[in-house]
Amino acid sequence: MSSTEGTSRTADKSPRQQVDRLLVGLRWRRLEEPLGFIKVLQWLFAIFAFGSCGSYSGETGAMVRCNNEAKDVSSIIVSFGYPFRLNRIQYEMPLCDDDSTSKTMHLMGDFSAPAEFFVTLGIFSFFYTMAALVLYLRFHKLYTENKRFPLVDFCVTVSFTFFWLVAAAAWGKGLTDVKGATRPSSLTAAMSVCHGEDAVCSGGATPSMGLANISVVRLVATKKVWGVGQIIPAAQAYPRWQVLRETERMFPELVSPAPAAGVHPARDAGCWPLADPDMAF
Repeated sequence: MSSTEGTSRTADKSPRQQVDRLLVGLRWRRLEEPLGFIKVLQWLFAIFAFGSCGSYSGETGAMVRCNNEAKDVSSIIVSFGYPFRLNRIQYEMPLCDDDSTSKTMHLMGDFSAPAEFFVTLGIFSFFYTMAALVLYLRFHKLYTENKRFPLVDFCVTVSFTFFWLVAAAAWGKGLTDVKGATRPSSLTAAMSVCHGEDAVCSGGATPSMGLANISVVRLVATKKVWGVGQIIPAAQAYPRWQVLRETERMFPELVSPAPAAGVHPARDAGCWPLADPDMAF
């Protein structure tokens, strides 16, 4: 009985010990280095970017006042949010005739593609930067000795930078379309009751797009952070001797050996700007 309990306790402690061993092995001072600092920024900006878009919700509305005295003023409030499939959001349009009371309407437009692409890219960036940070902090020696890891990190960073550029353009255009489709004037323009003489329509609640605008700003900032993050893995993936060799081949004068004592290159080449060339030094 006691042996069974001891075995279960050992099994319970082993995952905890593994986690503790992993956390103890992390070198947190690596975050002060350029690559670690950039990875932390990429991780934080990915959270802020997809969090501000994925958690957005807003309301738009309108007011309809029928000319006949039989019906009161009708207030329409429509709630919408991520993933911005507006054509699936219903609301009731009041009718001013005596035969019926309301008619089911839908908002116009489906802008889920750029929004979902933006959020999905942010989630993938979040997980990748987390894995890269663990590799860099825990297995830094393996990262620096094996040149494949910096090269793979560079290629993945370039890919993410390109996708962030596409997401910035797509979601910026999508958010502009969302603002136009949820504007109270667009809502009243879509209701047929507002086009006749039986009712007077006016705009209601205007949606607050502050959080959505912040998502675009953070998206642009995330794109720039990933763009800067390309430099460090590329420098680590490209050996220093290769840089020196290319520099020597293209600019030999920059790496020429130092002149011997008593020899002046400019004077020996006849470029010394003195009136008396025989002047002693």
